[in-house]
Amino acid sequence: MLTNRTVAVLAMPGVQLLDVSGPLDVFAEANVQAGYEAYRLLTRTIEPGPIVSSSGVRLVPDYIIGETDIEIDTLLVAGAPGVAERRLSPRLVAQVAYTATKARRCGSVCTGAFVLAATGLLDGRRVTTHWAAARQLAETFPAINVDEDAIHVRDGQFWTAAGVTAGLDLALALVEADLGREIAKLVASQLVMFFKRSGGQMQFSRKKEADLVGRSALQGVQRWAANNPAEDLSVPALAQRMGITPRHFARLFRAEVGITPAAWVESVRIEAARRLLEEGNEPPKQVATHCGFADADTLRRAFQRQMGVTPAEYRKHHGQIASD
Repeated sequence: MLTNRTVAVLAMPGVQLLDVSGPLDVFAEANVQAGYEAYRLLTRTIEPGPIVSSSGVRLVPDYIIGETDIEIDTLLVAGAPGVAERRLSPRLVAQVAYTATKARRCGSVCTGAFVLAATGLLDGRRVTTHWAAARQLAETFPAINVDEDAIHVRDGQFWTAAGVTAGLDLALALVEADLGREIAKLVASQLVMFFKRSGGQMQFSRKKEADLVGRSALQGVQRWAANNPAEDLSVPALAQRMGITPRHFARLFRAEVGITPAAWVESVRIEAARRLLEEGNEPPKQVATHCGFADADTLRRAFQRQMGVTPAEYRKHHGQIASD
């Protein structure tokens, strides 16, 4: 029987409260469903006294990091808005590294990945974080393999979760690993959450891959393409609008935008399809036509490749409720 393993969540000033309370509620419910105290739950911070969360709610931690040498089974680092831009104190990084190496496993929720990454323990590993911070995490820590679509990722003893509510998914996965599938299912049922979410976090993103990039003439072409997804957006057609050869256009686009014209055009059309699926009730065939896809099947394959779910699944979860 698994008994009294300590789960400690590290919270910093400005922490998003759900990054802390969400996983802890999952573990607490696991105790209820298991019928015994499988987890002992603690919060820790880096300074004495209560900390103010991003919502203004004050959180009183159980202890300060490094204050006592408590034996920790699972360490989770919670995220906070702006943590990616903060200069982390060497003391904090050292204490997190020390605790993480002693714990059976450790992980992060949302931008807590930046703190864990600063220790160097994630180098060479696959991790995830909130979709809006994924690119910055990859650029700041190039030795890390960042999966920007995953809801949560396990690589060895390291577990990382995407933004905010994904912390519940991560905690549920930890419970399943410890207590088994049936207990985890009971926890999910009680908390009214999906046992396994379909697709990845990119279906929730609003990062707009089609944002205008590059010199003004290139941005003009991008602006026109984004507003006219059903038009001919082939390289020759776009090059003609810019007044240069297709070969020169393809090279320039790749150099200044960072992806191929074909990949960019697909993202433009997927974004247009998302809007139609969210706001209307047109059948897939019409959505495909309005967004420049050859047919509904082509739309479905491209949509699932980028979003991780089919157009029908996306509309079910993100579309407007049809009126009578």
